[in-house]
Formats: sequence, structure tokens, C-alpha cells
Amino acid sequence: MALPTIETVESDILVIGGGMSGCGAAFESKYWGEDLKVVIVEKAVIERSGATGEGLSAINCYMGQRYGWNTPEDFVQYVVNDMMGLAREDLVYDVGRHVDSSVHLLEEWGLPIWKKDNGEYERIGRWQIPIHGESLKPVTAEPARKAVGKENIYERIAITHLLTDAKDPGRIAGAIGFGVRENKIWVFKSKAVIITSGGASNVFRPRSVNEGIGRTWYSVFATGSAYGLMIPIGTEMTQMEHRFVPTRFKDGYGPVGMWFQYFHAHVENALGEDYTVTRDSELKKYEPYGSAVPTPTPLRNHQMFLDIRDGKGPMYMRTDLAMQELAGGDPKKMDKVREEAWEDFLDMTIAQAMTWASQNIAPEDTPSEVVLAEPYIMGSHSGEAGAWVSGPEDLSPPEYFWGYNKMTTIRGLFAAGDGVGAAPHKFSSGSFTEGRLAAKSAVRFVRDNPEQVNLSDAQIKDLSNAIWAPMDTFEKYKGVSTSDDVNPHYITPKQALVRLQKIMDEYAGGTSSWYTVNGPTLERGIALIEMLREDLAHQGAKNRHELLRSWEVVHRTWTGEAHLRHLLHRKETRWPGYYYRSDYPDLDDNNWRVFVNSTFDSSSNKWSLTTKPYKHIVT
Repeated sequence: MALPTIETVESDILVIGGGMSGCGAAFESKYWGEDLKVVIVEKAVIERSGATGEGLSAINCYMGQRYGWNTPEDFVQYVVNDMMGLAREDLVYDVGRHVDSSVHLLEEWGLPIWKKDNGEYERIGRWQIPIHGESLKPVTAEPARKAVGKENIYERIAITHLLTDAKDPGRIAGAIGFGVRENKIWVFKSKAVIITSGGASNVFRPRSVNEGIGRTWYSVFATGSAYGLMIPIGTEMTQMEHRFVPTRFKDGYGPVGMWFQYFHAHVENALGEDYTVTRDSELKKYEPYGSAVPTPTPLRNHQMFLDIRDGKGPMYMRTDLAMQELAGGDPKKMDKVREEAWEDFLDMTIAQAMTWASQNIAPEDTPSEVVLAEPYIMGSHSGEAGAWVSGPEDLSPPEYFWGYNKMTTIRGLFAAGDGVGAAPHKFSSGSFTEGRLAAKSAVRFVRDNPEQVNLSDAQIKDLSNAIWAPMDTFEKYKGVSTSDDVNPHYITPKQALVRLQKIMDEYAGGTSSWYTVNGPTLERGIALIEMLREDLAHQGAKNRHELLRSWEVVHRTWTGEAHLRHLLHRKETRWPGYYYRSDYPDLDDNNWRVFVNSTFDSSSNKWSLTTKPYKHIVT
């Protein structure tokens, strides 16, 4: 294959990732920085990129302030309780006070939102409004595309590394990557960069393997790039020990939220018991969070986990009882309820509808099995992994503020969505909102710092060679063995991913280890993942598709290593139901109601871990 050419693009603001937060950042950057050159780069196409690319059945973050439903203060209390006492109140409040206007903007652009006869939004939970969400991503992408102009949208380009200023490693200067459909290295030089790329699925071994491989809950294309890009340049990260273990319909990973909130279904074990009732006393061990309303998600998981551990499974969602109660014996109403039940999955998780069909499940007649899935690492949904960012000036104490809202500890590098740590429960609307907030700050940063950044030719050359190295390695050694996949000179991207997943599953508390870890187990996992990270420099890629997979597994490995190190540092079981430290089995608010932060130093190949204080901000 021909050697790649190198092309350089200069901009004022570079948005990496075309998901919900990326589209929000691109649109808002041009609104406030009309005279600035804003570039967005995406490894796919922005109409279908990100975690909502396949569709969504509800907006899960909406205050409903115009209806008197909730306030941002209510939202902060809910999020802090669901995170068992740990979330950045300033960042959560910042989303809460702006998210409704974002939802109204999405509706103005054409998003179909369910409404009552009086025009008020339908409501399926305290924070949720149902939508016809197959169109969510195209509706969001079109204004972003128009705002920045087609000449400033670079699609089918995978960003592999961030670039820092040649004269100041603490200052961002752009990013570098490659075209997935052409032999080209792309260098993006920019005064400000907004990371809006994805969190991480497939870091842990998924429950669906072999014939079901690739079937996960969170988007399979979310490869931890938000973390794998920021960690190597020394960005301070926070809460990377946190993971989300979703309860989902078995095999298809269909979400359960609509069933709990709209259909009012409940889950029973094989004995017909409701674990939230029979295990109610278990919550008292985790006060004050055990008495919070609603019960925090990890504690609900914990109750189910205890039933499963004690051999009371399988666990079944009583879809039949819920649908029959809603229909009330009316055949016409049952037709409507049935239609809504199937649409919930057809909007966003078609695999679950296929699973129902293949197993002859009629949800109005037949319960459907649910399980605890493998862990996911993210910052936008129910996880709080991500960068330690500055909060808004009017809310944040000195410990949480350093000049520009949503700016990381690298000057000029901003984050949104999965990239922001300690600010969960944003979901699609909140991520879009956070992208808008980061963009407004990035525009102000560029205005305050108009000088050109400096790139090093030597750094560009070294990174270009490193990016393309898997292709060169394969070409050089492919004839050494009779099989391309068995070779003493390289590891394939798939082999690397399987190895990563094995490490994380067995040593970082995956499903096979019952979500349980201890100090020695974590230390062994860190030793193994350090060796894996060394071996990733010897990957072999047959083509550009495999080259993409090569760098995705690099980003996932950075994510996994950070997760292991953070878990080792936090000496408590803060989130039972998500993970258990057998050597520190209790929640310890007195010593560990703090944020765990880390920084990686590439020059020494060393990590440093510290804690940051929890600050009450919103009353």
C-alpha cells in the first residue's frame, strides 16, 4: 500500500467528535464566533455518529421548568444521591439550568416530541420525555453542518493523538489522525480544541460473545477516545474508577427505563419475589443514600446482584403484567400499548426486538429476562469518568475554577459529554448542552489568546510514523507465517482487544469475577495491562479498517489502565452493584467522599493519583 501523504488544516477551534456534544459545540462555536474558523472532525459521519446515532426513545435529561416539574437544584440533589454522594455540583447545576433551552431548540429544529392534547410534553419519569427518536441525530447534525460549512467538516478521519504546543506542553495546539478511506495523515492545528468524542464500551468482555460478539449496550463505536486522547498528554482525569453496570434485557441489551417509568413494570426473581421488597433492609447499610428517593441505581443493582448470587435467578421483567394493567382489558388499548412496547426498541435497540421475535416472546403475554450487564466507562450517561474541568465562574469555588468553563488542565483544551468527569446523567440533551457551554468558553479563550500555536515538525513526523506503523509492520512480516493472524512479529487489533477484555474482566471486576476486586488483583491487572500497552506498539494492520481498530484498542487500553489504577486508589466500596472491593467492603464517607484524580507523565511513563475535596455548592 502506498505511503500516506500529510495534509495540514488550520483553525481557531477544533471539535473532535460529531456526536451530540460535538454538534452542540460546532453550532454554538459559530454562533458566538461568527468570524472564527471552526472545524469538526469525525471518524464516521455526523448524521449517525455518537451513542445516539442509531436512535433514542426518550430525552432523559429535561427539567420541565416551564411546567413547574423540576429545578436545577432538584437535579443536583438527584444526581448526587444517585452517585452515592459524589458529583461536581457546579457542573451538574450548569447543565440543569441550560438543558431545557437545548431541548426546545432541538424541537424547533424538528425533533418529534410526544405531547398531550393540551400541547404539554408527555412525561415518563421525573426527568424523561418520550420522543420519536430515530431522527434525533440527523436533526441535531444538520444545523451544525450548516453553521460551520461543509468545507470545515472532515469526516471518515480518525483522530489518534492530541498535539501540544512545541514551546509549552501545557497548551493545546491541535490533533493528528488519519483518513479511514484514503492514505492520508491529517494534522489539525488549532488555538482551542473541544473533546467531544466517546466514552468506552468493549473495555470489559461483553456478555455476548462468539455468535453475539459486538452486541453491547453502549455504542460499540464508543471506544474510549475521549480518555485515550487526553490521558497521554497529561490531562488531569477524575473518577476514572467509576463505571456503570446497566440492568438490561438479556442478549439484546434493550433498555429498561421506559418499562420501569412508563409501563410501571417490575422485576421478579424465579420465585416470584420482587428483590426491591425482599432486600429492602440491605439499603440501611448505605445511609444516607440508602433512604434516598429514588433508590440510587447501584443499590438497586446491588439488591438484584444478591438475588442472583444466592441462586434465585433468572430475573424476569413482568412486561406481561404491566401491559395488561395499562390496557385494562381493552383490546384497542392493548394494540396501542403493544405498539409503544415494540417502538421503544425499534427506535434505538433493534437487536432487542429481534431477540423477542426469535424467542417467540410476545411481551403482553410473556415475561422477558433481564441481567446485569458488563461495566461501561463513560461520563455522559450514568457514569462519571472524564477530565477534571473548570466549572462556571458564577458557581465554582477556587478549587473548581481556573478561568474558562469546561476547560481541562491543559490550556485551550475543553471537554463535553463523555469527556467531562464527575458530571453524570447528562444523557443526549445534557451532552448537547455541555458542548454548547464548552464552545462558548472556547470562543472566549481564542479571543483572549489570539496568538498562533506552535507545532513541532519532529513531533508530527514521529507521530505520523507511529500512526501508520501497524500497516508497515503487517507489510513487512506478513509472509513470515502461513496465517496472517498467527505471526511472531505482531499482534492483530482483534487479538489485542480480546486480551484487554480478558484482563479487565478477570482483574477489574467484570461479570466473570462477579464485579469483585481487591488490592492484589488490581495490582496484577495493572502489571498485565502495562505489558499490553507495550505490545500495542507492535500491532499489525492489513488495511485502513484494521488500522482504525488498532488505534481504537489503544484508546480503550488507556481507559482500562486508568480504571484499574483509580479502583486501586479508592479504598472503599463506594458503588455496590457496580463493583465490590472485597478488602474494603464498606462505603467510607468519612475518608473517601472525595474525588480521585490522576495524571500521566509521558516523559517518565508514571501515573500520579491524588484526591480533590467534595464541595457543597447548591443548597
